[in-house]
Amino acid sequence: MLWLKAFHIIAVICWFAGIFYLPRIFVYHAMSEDRATRAQLAVMAGKLYRFVSPFALFTIVFGLAMIAQHPDYYLQAGWMWLKLVFVGALVAYHLYCGRLVKRFADDRNQRSHVFFRWFNEAPVIALFAIVLLVVLKPF
Repeated sequence: MLWLKAFHIIAVICWFAGIFYLPRIFVYHAMSEDRATRAQLAVMAGKLYRFVSPFALFTIVFGLAMIAQHPDYYLQAGWMWLKLVFVGALVAYHLYCGRLVKRFADDRNQRSHVFFRWFNEAPVIALFAIVLLVVLKPF
């Protein structure tokens, strides 16, 4: 169980590193008026997305493996169900980032850098909620 938990935490950290930085690249891309700079940022975004996507999968696999070891405990815990809602939202966020990466690669972004600055805050909120739920187990 401790090995699973350790690998789960490592995967979460790696995944979050990517979903914290990827929207920053979107901000810089949306601000840039130079075509070559936008092209370089689009390449960076694509490479980062491809690098962190397996960590999203590892996070889910290790988390489900931990649940599978003690399903009676985890599946009756209200905090776990709320955590899973946040994880689902993060997965949707991650997939939407993939769509944005494609739009940037095609130079079809229509959103402002201000949008992406706010967009960048969503995973922070989810991280706070998930960590508080796991540590405090309020339900």
